[in-house]
Amino acid sequence: MAEREFRLEQIFPVHLREQICVQEIFDGLEEIRVRVAQPVEWIHSAGVKYVKLCDGTGIWLAAEADGAKEEAYCATVQDVAEMVNYISSYSLYAYKEELKQGYLTLAGGHRVGMAGGAVTDGGRLTGISPVTFLNIRIAHEKKGCARGLLPHLKKEDGVCNTLFFSEPGAGKTTLLRDCIRMLSDGEPGGVGMKVCVVDERSEIAACHIGVPQNTLGARTDVLCGCAKPAGIQMLLRAMSPQVIAVDELGGEEDFLAVERAVYSGCRVLGTVHAGSVEELRHKPYLKDWMKCGIFERYVGICRAEDGTRRYHVYNAGMECLC
Repeated sequence: MAEREFRLEQIFPVHLREQICVQEIFDGLEEIRVRVAQPVEWIHSAGVKYVKLCDGTGIWLAAEADGAKEEAYCATVQDVAEMVNYISSYSLYAYKEELKQGYLTLAGGHRVGMAGGAVTDGGRLTGISPVTFLNIRIAHEKKGCARGLLPHLKKEDGVCNTLFFSEPGAGKTTLLRDCIRMLSDGEPGGVGMKVCVVDERSEIAACHIGVPQNTLGARTDVLCGCAKPAGIQMLLRAMSPQVIAVDELGGEEDFLAVERAVYSGCRVLGTVHAGSVEELRHKPYLKDWMKCGIFERYVGICRAEDGTRRYHVYNAGMECLC
């Protein structure tokens, strides 16, 4: 994995960079939201903080503090434009393909979502200009978080076809990533499996210039920036995977590609957005799969009020195992 020499402060305008210390609040930091004419939000697992600039010093304010929003620093058009320059190394064009998806991946695995003025060609999104909204999602690997889960997903001939589900931001990708790493490295004990990752939106490996910034194990191959159906087919033909991992299954083509992989003798780990088992049952394309048992395990993840994550494991019949 590439060394993480990148420091988050580097993407902020100089006048902010000199007055804030990101490292002071890095623990538990999940997102930084930057919106033109609105307070910059520093979102933690336990709440939101703002920064107040006072005599050349940044003072951190809790969201619930009296007058916190009124005193908080608000981003300007110039701030966001300067940040976009730093994020793209002054070359947005070089990230043209990623921008079609609305994000860039930074060294270290942090992802920057962008919004603003949509640039279209024939009804297709080709870019964003001007960029006036940023969502910086902080990379967290959390190695070992799936250690207690993996025994429930393994069987004699490998691993069960497994679908992770949760609401957005609850941690399903983090859990999936750690399962990939342990299966690839053979933890705990045993021989590692050949794992291939189709990372369409760079959520799992967080590739920067083609190099994964997250640790996915010694026997893992990654195909990034490729649509899942084409990527799954390519990896099946070229890389002889024992396991294929994908993030955010959505349309019919995604599910058909996964079905082909399963019937080719490959195990599949995937994620999907659903806040409950009932929501899962009503997903188009998925409810028929649930009836015929394509997935042997389902892992539902929820986020408690204090920011901690919990999971429940279900079998193909949706009986809770733990």
